[in-house]
Amino acid sequence: MEFFGISGIEWVGYAAMATVLISFLMKSVNKLRIVNSFGCLLFVFYGILLNPISIPIIITNTAIFCINLYYLLGKKKL
Repeated sequence: MEFFGISGIEWVGYAAMATVLISFLMKSVNKLRIVNSFGCLLFVFYGILLNPISIPIIITNTAIFCINLYYLLGKKKL
């Protein structure tokens, strides 16, 4: 499926890129981590959709997602 001559898989990549980019415009660190996490998940999905799948994209964005989760959920303020 193509839209404007761009495949659906590429659109997932563009959406992931835009989401991660937009996350860095957030003033709140928590909002940044939430939006960035969504972008990371989109990148993981994109990496899986590629043929062949892209292990570096999947590993990197899974790690960033886990770091974001750690700071959002796991780290308690003293």
